[in-house]
Amino acid sequence: MARVTTIVSLDAPSAPHASPDTKGAVWSISTKQQNRIVYGIPGQPALLTLECLPGEGSAPAFIRIARYAPADRDAGALLALIGNGAIGRLAVDATRQGQRQIWQGEAPADDIGWEPLDGPREITATVPGAGLVRLNPSPLPMAFLEGCRSLVPAG
Repeated sequence: MARVTTIVSLDAPSAPHASPDTKGAVWSISTKQQNRIVYGIPGQPALLTLECLPGEGSAPAFIRIARYAPADRDAGALLALIGNGAIGRLAVDATRQGQRQIWQGEAPADDIGWEPLDGPREITATVPGAGLVRLNPSPLPMAFLEGCRSLVPAG
């Protein structure tokens, strides 16, 4: 009699998540937190946020990006921003937020990884396994990027 054993690796990544439907999604200024813009369908949970973290003293400002999709504990990845003739890659890590893990990372506001935000066309944001988010065109990401970069101290 043969025995069949199913081995489940605890180190294997979770199954990939489908890309969210972004029909009707918009950028808006956060009403809950200063220096933050939110992307999503009004009345539903955010899909993505950008937050400007002003530097102290001579330290440059940073931008924090959060992709609200499940992430495996201790995971890391590159989030790709593509659009407006540019491709940016930003390191993100699984970050605990309440009872869940989401993707979050930050980089200096003048990092070239943010360049896709600097234009009027659609942008896509992709994290492996978390699907692709289509970021509908809006002047808000450009204004946010410009405003946060203006906080970077002169070199």
